[in-house]
Amino acid sequence: MAETEQAKPLAPAALRIRSVEEENMPTLSKTHRRNCIKCCGCITAILLILATTVVVLVLTVFQVDDPVIKMNKVSVQRLELANGTLRTDVNVTLLADVSVKNPNAAAFKFKNGTTTVYCGGVMVGEANTPPGKAKARRTLHMNVTVDLIPKKLLSVPSLMSDVVSVRKLTMSSNTVIGGKVRILQIIKKYLVVRVNCTMTYNFTSQAIQGGNCKPHLSM
Repeated sequence: MAETEQAKPLAPAALRIRSVEEENMPTLSKTHRRNCIKCCGCITAILLILATTVVVLVLTVFQVDDPVIKMNKVSVQRLELANGTLRTDVNVTLLADVSVKNPNAAAFKFKNGTTTVYCGGVMVGEANTPPGKAKARRTLHMNVTVDLIPKKLLSVPSLMSDVVSVRKLTMSSNTVIGGKVRILQIIKKYLVVRVNCTMTYNFTSQAIQGGNCKPHLSM
């Protein structure tokens, strides 16, 4: 009788499961690595988008440009000659249309400013400009009235000789306004803007000629 072949014992179940897991480990490792790469790529893309958005906002919306003050129209009332000299019995008034142009994406709020008028280096009048708010990318107009003092005008050296000979009076004005621009309650920038103007009053036509203004800015 032929010897019956001895049957080989089966491997334990735990060993078989471990072998299957070991065979699948390379596949699981590749999948995990692929998922990590995708996750890192997504995070990098999001960071790049955020960085680009911040740069665009800084260069556009968050960029604070300089407001511009202009003295658009100036007129002088009751500046008259009598008997070869300036009249001192009436109040001389300088009226100015002052505009504040705000090029920013947020409002420019400013406090009381000052407008000072000079003649021959002598201060002959001063007035306060009212507080206000120039809206985003808008221009605000204000009327400024400055009372000139005839006695101070007469104190300017060689004033009357120049007035009698050419019947003209050259004056200069300085307007200063301080305020701030605040964007999204995050960016706050304080500004002091000013404009210097030179003007000539013609006694014959009783009008201002050759107004020349130069804006200035300080922070």
